[in-house]
Amino acid sequence: MANGRTAARLTAKPPVSSIIRKLKREDRLSILPDDILVNILDRLDVPEAARTSILSRRWSRLSAELSRLIIDARDFVLEGVVSSPKIYGHTLVQMNSAAVQVPKNILTRRNSAAVEATKNILTRRNPGEHTIRLLSTGFYLRDDVPISIGHAVGNAMATHKIEQAEFTVLTEKERMQCTLHDMLKYGAQFVSFFNGCLDAFSGLTRLCLENLAFAESDFVSNILVTCKQLKYLGFLNCETEMWMTLQVEHAQLSELSFEDCHFGEVELKWLPRLTRAKFVFWMSYKDLPLSFGHVPLLEVVTLVNVALSWHKMVKLSTLLFETSIQELHLGFQCEKVIWDDGFLVASLGSLLIQSSCVYCWCRFGFNQSV
Repeated sequence: MANGRTAARLTAKPPVSSIIRKLKREDRLSILPDDILVNILDRLDVPEAARTSILSRRWSRLSAELSRLIIDARDFVLEGVVSSPKIYGHTLVQMNSAAVQVPKNILTRRNSAAVEATKNILTRRNPGEHTIRLLSTGFYLRDDVPISIGHAVGNAMATHKIEQAEFTVLTEKERMQCTLHDMLKYGAQFVSFFNGCLDAFSGLTRLCLENLAFAESDFVSNILVTCKQLKYLGFLNCETEMWMTLQVEHAQLSELSFEDCHFGEVELKWLPRLTRAKFVFWMSYKDLPLSFGHVPLLEVVTLVNVALSWHKMVKLSTLLFETSIQELHLGFQCEKVIWDDGFLVASLGSLLIQSSCVYCWCRFGFNQSV
């Protein structure tokens, strides 16, 4: 009889209350499978994901299996800095409720944190074990940080499978504060970085540059020749000392952006995979310094300018004659755009036009606000 009662106690289900108490004591996240936890960590910034490595050996291992590595110097929150919103590509901090530019010592510390994070997270990975879907780094052109990050990324490209690699190169001063001297200094720093990290640049799929002036007029062509895997290339407030015609030829580029740049005439000569082109602010030129060559897949074009009295009319029928675009985004502040009905009927039958403060004069007899 006693043996029967003992067996009954052994086979009986524990009461619900004891199960609840046990679950409360248990770490719910830790019971999830590895692939789900890695998916969760992939949604965090790298600094946040890296902090989980102190929880246990398992979490430390998981942080080395992330497939999306986005490391940006602007994301590192330092002691004494209240917040750091990204505004127009630059970082501001809040001090005494007023937004001011980040002091140089904070930029230095953030840059150092970014390079340490890049090195640590890449060296902890087992070569070839887990694919890196995205490796994106953002940093300031300061000291030897760019070259250190470039070497770390180049080594990772040689030992890991990386599907997308991105550099966002920032400058200490904002666009409106940069003098030509500043831009030439930043340009020289970037050239040194570029020449010292050719292995990394040759594998990049996305490159964003700002506030650079190149003493060598053909240096942009060097970027295009070296970065053979580029899908996106963006310039913000960049120029060459000698304004010369820039002939853009690239087999892989699918998106190209020029904003407030001074390169002379830009000829998109041979871009068989280009789908999107953006050209913003050419106030120093009378004519739009842009022309299209072989761009068979081009679908979206954005043109924005503060049109002044001495700017010449932009003739869309001439500019876009040999293209088959589907969307045209315009932003002008006076009547500086012209097209004709033949061009509309033959080429732009299904064109979606979005504009801001634009009046387009059509030759079939009336003014049309678009």
